[in-house]
Amino acid sequence: MVRTNKLAVLAAVMGVLSAGAASAQETLTFGGSDAVGSLIDKANLKFTELVNERAKGQLKVNFIQGEQLGNDIDVIQQMMQGSVDVYGDVLDWYGNWVQDFNILNWGFTFRDNDHMQAFLESDLYGELTDELRQEHGLRILAAAPTQPRVLFATKRIESPEDLQDLKMRVPEIRAYLLLWETLGTRPSRVAWSEIFLGLSTGTIEGAEGPVSAAYAQKMHEPAPYVIRTDHLVATHHITMSEESFQSLAPEMQEIVQEAAEEAVRWVRAQADEETEEIVQQMADEGATVVEVDREPFAERALSGVEEMEEAGTWSKGLWERVRNM
Repeated sequence: MVRTNKLAVLAAVMGVLSAGAASAQETLTFGGSDAVGSLIDKANLKFTELVNERAKGQLKVNFIQGEQLGNDIDVIQQMMQGSVDVYGDVLDWYGNWVQDFNILNWGFTFRDNDHMQAFLESDLYGELTDELRQEHGLRILAAAPTQPRVLFATKRIESPEDLQDLKMRVPEIRAYLLLWETLGTRPSRVAWSEIFLGLSTGTIEGAEGPVSAAYAQKMHEPAPYVIRTDHLVATHHITMSEESFQSLAPEMQEIVQEAAEEAVRWVRAQADEETEEIVQQMADEGATVVEVDREPFAERALSGVEEMEEAGTWSKGLWERVRNM
């Protein structure tokens, strides 16, 4: 009888412990490296809020803003290593691991947001995301086009000839470096957080970025010429470590997936609305907005496509395949 009571007590204790473990809150570390207050930063906050609200205490997203965890490559590597669960920024960085993502970094390839959306809905994009997940353990939950990337310079730029030998900042993405070499500049890699200082001191004379993120960094202050090259269509995505995703209960996976899809839908709608408003705000704050004929810049970029494909920057024929979508 005593033994039965001990067993009953033990079973009751184990039941309490099991219930406690089942109800314990899981926390996902979310790393972002975009400027605080930028459109992408706000979209990441929206994803965080959606998950935290809908998970009702069973799951929490801890969003660490800015470059507190390092730059984009740092955060992606941390996600691969398991110390970061979720990451949200532009898709361009994945060209460092899946070569055909580099097509996103080649200027004047995508005509507009609709063209980019067609790419994101294509079988080609699906193949790239499968490779990223299978080879590197990263699951892209959702992605959308956002704003055009524009050029900021300390001098007026109206033609490709004006770019000759311009000291240009580029991120740690090889295709960016090659693009701006093709356009005639002297590119160098500078961290996003150091652009303002670089422009202010003359270390660099030009930089580029999505309209909202560039405004958040106040690029137009040390580089008052805002050149509407609109050379790239920026994106926003939310990616999760495959291991972290699979560790979630099915209902939590559904919440995370739906929140990501909702966040990127929001960011696209917001991007369309904000772009011209922010460009005008830069002008109101003293910047000179220069509208350029994009065709000569596009022709200069096109001259480098064959060389990029021969060098293996992306697969042969990929540029034409994307252009024809």
